[in-house]
Amino acid sequence: MAFEKLSNSLNELNQNLQAFAHTNAEYYKLKFFKQAMSGATSLVRFLILGAITVIAFFLLSFAVAIAISEAIGQPSAGYFIVAGFYILLFILILVFGKRPIEKLMLQKFSRIFFND
Repeated sequence: MAFEKLSNSLNELNQNLQAFAHTNAEYYKLKFFKQAMSGATSLVRFLILGAITVIAFFLLSFAVAIAISEAIGQPSAGYFIVAGFYILLFILILVFGKRPIEKLMLQKFSRIFFND
């Protein structure tokens, strides 16, 4: 009788542990899905806003280049000035931008993935 109770208790414990492990695995799958979808939606949002911003800067650059060309009186001078500005901006970001960009990205995505 005592062995039968012990055997039943061990079987019940085994079943409870299996149910706990299954529930725990389901919880972590759901949590991973939530975090992955949050990251994916942020990435898509970032790409859409980035594309719109690039188009806006492209058109604005043409407008500024045309305005500078008309102000100077030489048709291509404005385009060279705007291109020089973008080359200078590229060099500055290349030299000084690594650390601030990494910091910004880490903060942004840490908030997304570790915020519960």
